[in-house]
Amino acid sequence: MKYRYWLLVALLFTPALVQAFDNFVVEDIKIEGLQRIALGTAFTYLPLKVGEELTAKKASEAVRALFKTGFFENVSLGREGNVLVIVVEERPSIASIEIFGNEEINTDDLMEALKGIGMAEGRVFNRSLLDQVEQELHRQYFNLGKYGVEIKSTITDLPRNRVDIDIDIEEGDAARIRQINIIGAKHFKDYDLITRFQLSQGTMFSFISGSDKYSKQQLIGDLETLRSFYLDRGYIHFDIESTQVSISPDKRDVYITINIKEGEQFTVKDFDLSGDMVVPKEELRELVLLEPGDVFSRQLLVQSTNKINDRLGVEGYAFANVNAIPKIDDEKKEVSITFFVDPGKRVYVRRINITGNTKTKDEVIRREMRQMEGGWISTPLINRSKIRLQRLGFFDNVNVETPAVPGTTDQVDVNFSVVEGSTGNFSAGIGYGQEGGFLFNTSVTLNNYLGTGKRVKLEVNNDRINKIYSFSYQNPYFTMNEISSGIRLLYRSTDAAQANLSDFYTDVKEGGLNFGIPISEFTRLNFDVSYKDTDLSLGASAPRSYREWVKLVSGEGIDTARFKTYSTEASYSYDSRNRAIFPDRGLYSRIGAEVALPGGDLEYYRLSYQLRFYVPFSDQVSLLLGGEYGYGDGYGEEGTGKAILPFFENFYAGGTRSVRGYKGNTIGPRDAYCPNDDLICANPVRGDPVGGNEKILGRAELYFPVPFTDEPSRNFRLSMFVDTGRLDSNVPFVINDNDFRTTYGVAAVWITPVGALVFNWAWPIDPKEGDEIERFQFNIGAPF
Repeated sequence: MKYRYWLLVALLFTPALVQAFDNFVVEDIKIEGLQRIALGTAFTYLPLKVGEELTAKKASEAVRALFKTGFFENVSLGREGNVLVIVVEERPSIASIEIFGNEEINTDDLMEALKGIGMAEGRVFNRSLLDQVEQELHRQYFNLGKYGVEIKSTITDLPRNRVDIDIDIEEGDAARIRQINIIGAKHFKDYDLITRFQLSQGTMFSFISGSDKYSKQQLIGDLETLRSFYLDRGYIHFDIESTQVSISPDKRDVYITINIKEGEQFTVKDFDLSGDMVVPKEELRELVLLEPGDVFSRQLLVQSTNKINDRLGVEGYAFANVNAIPKIDDEKKEVSITFFVDPGKRVYVRRINITGNTKTKDEVIRREMRQMEGGWISTPLINRSKIRLQRLGFFDNVNVETPAVPGTTDQVDVNFSVVEGSTGNFSAGIGYGQEGGFLFNTSVTLNNYLGTGKRVKLEVNNDRINKIYSFSYQNPYFTMNEISSGIRLLYRSTDAAQANLSDFYTDVKEGGLNFGIPISEFTRLNFDVSYKDTDLSLGASAPRSYREWVKLVSGEGIDTARFKTYSTEASYSYDSRNRAIFPDRGLYSRIGAEVALPGGDLEYYRLSYQLRFYVPFSDQVSLLLGGEYGYGDGYGEEGTGKAILPFFENFYAGGTRSVRGYKGNTIGPRDAYCPNDDLICANPVRGDPVGGNEKILGRAELYFPVPFTDEPSRNFRLSMFVDTGRLDSNVPFVINDNDFRTTYGVAAVWITPVGALVFNWAWPIDPKEGDEIERFQFNIGAPF
């Protein structure tokens, strides 16, 4: 009868067990108890082979090796003659993991973290890992200020040695900050320091902003803000000696005490530059923002260092190292600063690589490059190349990296990665008025036709105001030196009365050709020649001024006329804006002149000037200051009607594109008519808007992100604005209302996958009697 000697073997043998173990030569090995683990897998981890002598030491090593795999709950060794028998008990596998009650921490992020440490469906269950997960969750919630969090894990056994894991989280409320004390502040009031923190004591707006919810990460950031505040004001020896965070017994209230030592304020004694001056020393000195006698500022010191680095980058020294070393005189409270300049080697660009352009052709991107392959690297040229790509409007995001070429010390590659955006646009405008009813218009624009960078636009408009059929084509690189060209064809039928204007109708057929010539990186000259055929009809309630003008110009009667016009336009523009969509810095200005040439039926000119200046206050906040001026008049023979601007070429104001808060085109001069159809009367009645020959518009708009969000949005922006504008007229038989109209309000722009939404809420300042107010306005556009 066979007999079996069983020995329960632990990870560490006791001396008694080792002494009692008889050595023997292993003739065979059996492993019992395997369910999911393959026999071959178990043998792979076993450090024993048939034919070897089994000793106590080797038995211990075998058990350790099997336990180390994490597959087994228990391992025991036995002997049947000279056959080694290993009995194992597998750990259960995880059938499912469910997490409940978590709001602050995303479930997908938790699952990904669990998977990273080996806890996932199908993996072997290890209780010690679950304990670690619970501890880490507690730590994460404590960092969020939720000290009352309760975490309970439930393990449910299933058939076939499996388990379900349920993690129930009761987050509770975040502890509220009841008091923040700063001890040791002598030169500044506690209130002035605390108001710079993200965290704050409870206020009437805390329920919205959540600023009184304690967070360890935010406290660390606030402490750095406090440190920067003092260092930027000359307190070089400022120190945060300690920080205490106390929690009330019910874990609902937090009290923060910050102990600081301000030290004395230091001023700049002098500064110098040393090292390899590849750029003239005097030129670099002009870049230093600190002057002798100034209060020392770490911020200005860092900015000065960055400016010197940027200047060296222009010369190709991309890896220059500029260190600012302050020498502190504690007795005199002065600082001497030495900028050590190590330009390193001049770096050259080996290759420019472009990735992510799934629709846009490589040549469309490469022609925007200002950094050239083979030339030395220039930081401003790389930045300018990035801005030019952003301004194309083809890409949602543009990133650039300059990794060193492996094995070299003076070469880099410039890698541009782009994310393609919507290169087509289907736009729609919707509005409602008591007289015009619902209005709807559409247009289709391909800004990057077939990935070539060419622009094609087809517009079909069939609302109650206009019937428009137009086609335009623009090639920004008609020649390789950036001379652009384009054509346009247009048919437009307009019922002006439906646009809040006086009663007339026009049918316009127009064709034009344009060219653009670059003068510099930021400036262009543009030329346009066009032919226009206009059929004009006056309605029954058309103003007397319109009828008198038609009679003088055409001699065909006072109701209908036809005009053929040959015109040319020249414009000069400057554009340094950083992006095509949501720019936040740079300047755009344009001055233009349009002239209806002699030989046509009309002789007039129109002058225009536009200005948009974007001032950044931070990465998320910027200010737009803009204005527009227009003036037009006739230059033909006096008394023929050609000496004034045709009324259908007038300027208009009011609406979403000029002065928000006023109904479209309703600001400015009005038709004057007499109640009894008299030609002249003492008190003419104010009629419909007629526009004017002079326009002045102004705008100030502050753009800011959505409040209380951690990350800035690329497709949503809010603003507060002030609009102002006026029109003036030089024609008779009108009430020349040329007073400025001003409004203020808020606006929101949201670029969504199903539409670009623009909303405006505006309130007029000191409106006049008879003004047509429209406080809420919106437009809709849908990209595809």
